[in-house]
Amino acid sequence: MLVFDRLVVRRHRDRAAPGLHRHDFLFRHVAAALAERLDDVKREFPIALDLGCHGGEMTSLLPGRKGIGRIIACDLSPAMAARIAAAGEATALVADEEVLPFADESFDLAVSNLSLHWVNDLPGALVQIRRALKPDGLFLAAMLGGDTLTELRRAMLEAEMTVAGGASPRVSPFADLRDIGALMQRAGFALPVVDVDTVTVTYENAFGLLSDLRGMGETSAARTRNRRIPARAFWPEVARAYQQLFGGADGRIPATFQIIYVSGWAPHESQQQPLRPGSAGARFADVLGTVEIPTGDKARPR
Repeated sequence: MLVFDRLVVRRHRDRAAPGLHRHDFLFRHVAAALAERLDDVKREFPIALDLGCHGGEMTSLLPGRKGIGRIIACDLSPAMAARIAAAGEATALVADEEVLPFADESFDLAVSNLSLHWVNDLPGALVQIRRALKPDGLFLAAMLGGDTLTELRRAMLEAEMTVAGGASPRVSPFADLRDIGALMQRAGFALPVVDVDTVTVTYENAFGLLSDLRGMGETSAARTRNRRIPARAFWPEVARAYQQLFGGADGRIPATFQIIYVSGWAPHESQQQPLRPGSAGARFADVLGTVEIPTGDKARPR
């Protein structure tokens, strides 16, 4: 299923690249959170991959961490990859997360900072990432979740109903938190962990939020998006509806970003393995201090 137009995603990033430093606050915030998670892992990673590197917000935090030596940073956007190359902190290349150009077992670590939510075939991309990792290699990523920009969705829906008498998709869909853990297991990762954080940013008005989304290269790239130029009254009506629905006592409006963090390991025989069914060395009833009796009757403590 093709949900996103990847050519549009690339164009949005190319357009955003020159001025990204004025709008990259969310990329930097999440990169710092991923770096903290990496610091909790007592391992060294000689060869690391930054997948979907944007302006290098994550790449810049990798040198010197966990014995990281060589860093490969790649992005769908040639303009973003050029920024990394100019910084000189990593080997930069243009690569699509949906068709990775790396041999199996190439990396000790793969990180991805707010890029995978634009992938059409997320299960396939995860499989490719797992194959690109060496045995016992670590994958650490963050992506936008389904509760992202709920306020903007509501305001745009209200505005389009008012201006046009109907509604159409204008904000791209995002990953569902409930599915990510299952997708990690399906892709073959061992010991997968998924957790979520919510970042709320406030703006003077909706136009400030829209400017940041454009400046980050994060405007809609859904294939089903409405491609017609909206009526002149549409965007002012969005701002009015946003303020009316969500404006605070101080006059500012909130914008919610749900961040889904995932981690998993490429399988290796040294990793902790689940016990075989029936191989337990103690009865569960003994651990609980109860008498084992048939289901349906109430247990009595000893």
